[in-house]
Amino acid sequence: MNRISKIDIDEKGLAAPTPAIEQERKVAVFDLLEDNSFTPLPRDGQAVPEGPYELGLSIREKRLVVAIATEGGEQAGEIHLSLGPFRQVVKDYFQICESYFDAVKKLPPGQIEAIDMARRGIHNEGARVLMERLEGKADLDIDTARRLFTLICVLHWG
Repeated sequence: MNRISKIDIDEKGLAAPTPAIEQERKVAVFDLLEDNSFTPLPRDGQAVPEGPYELGLSIREKRLVVAIATEGGEQAGEIHLSLGPFRQVVKDYFQICESYFDAVKKLPPGQIEAIDMARRGIHNEGARVLMERLEGKADLDIDTARRLFTLICVLHWG
């Protein structure tokens, strides 16, 4: 029951994503809901209701906000994270994704593979940063962190 069953992304005030970014978002949400591991941790002596959990991702006052509720609608808390630690890795990720999408159109497979390996490395770095920032707040596995990092990038897009 320690999993995410639904995810909402608050896109109010964000620029419209490119088709490539929109596709990344759809794939990340689909993959996340298919297989994930997410457990909010008790804070301030408060028990955490059992999952599965519904997450709401938004940016408020230049902070990433992860709102957590049970499938029954019981509030399980909010996690607020500074966006500062994500800025460089998000920027690097967008740059390498742009290079990758351009490469797919005109470069041979060997060069595309090299760019894709770099893209995966930056994606892993973003997941690592997210896991570090969530330490003591929530437990998640690397694949869940990777998919959530993709969704954080979508929020950064605006």
